[in-house]
Amino acid sequence: MSSQVEKAQSLAQLHAAPEILRVVNVWDAVSAKTIAALDETRAIATAGHSIAATFGYADGEKIPLELMLDMVGRIVEAAGDLPVTADLDAGYGDAGETVRRAIGKGIVGANVEDRLRPLDESVAAVEAIIAAGQAEGVPFVLNARTDAIVRAGDRPIEESIADAIERGRAYLAAGADLVFVPGILDADVTRRLVDGIGERKLSVIGLPGALSAAEYEAIGVARISYGPTTQRVALTALQDVAADLYRNGVIPASTRNLN
Repeated sequence: MSSQVEKAQSLAQLHAAPEILRVVNVWDAVSAKTIAALDETRAIATAGHSIAATFGYADGEKIPLELMLDMVGRIVEAAGDLPVTADLDAGYGDAGETVRRAIGKGIVGANVEDRLRPLDESVAAVEAIIAAGQAEGVPFVLNARTDAIVRAGDRPIEESIADAIERGRAYLAAGADLVFVPGILDADVTRRLVDGIGERKLSVIGLPGALSAAEYEAIGVARISYGPTTQRVALTALQDVAADLYRNGVIPASTRNLN
């Protein structure tokens, strides 16, 4: 696989396949190279929160877009022939232009969140993203994120599910490939979302307390990612080994030369 168009087509096919697509989120070139080296890896996803943290920024578009996109480009290079989908937050004020620039870095798909903005504004952003891909000649794969559950506050879950379904259907109609509904989703909520949005059209996040990838797959979920938690696992291991070294420990003999 060499062309960006082929990578985009491959990512879309992975979403449509019966098996759930598991994407392990990365945040820099060496983490991308490490995950890309695994035979099981079919695609690479960036974690915007983790990239921001790498440079000392808080999550939520605090990192300059240029800096974020530079790292995304490095991740694309490190990923080789694998398709890369990026976390582009809420589009940095201009979702279409941000996606156009990301495509210039080799990206073939993205998460873009709605932050519960008015539905017409969110649909317009989806349309701008799809139009940007068309203008660049890339069948861009949008994993349109709705925060209907994760930003729901104390409203009843019934209302949040209905909101997620309404938004999800609208985003798919506007050209999105998938609908990403983050949150700890139990089996009942997941089934209702799949019933309302469509089988193989729902994307979820794997968090402590959530279902396993296999359980989500059985319900009809298309994709599972892990957001900033993969970086947290790596940082936990770093802090734990540092604490051991301060206690006169040694680097474990099982450590692999991955850098």
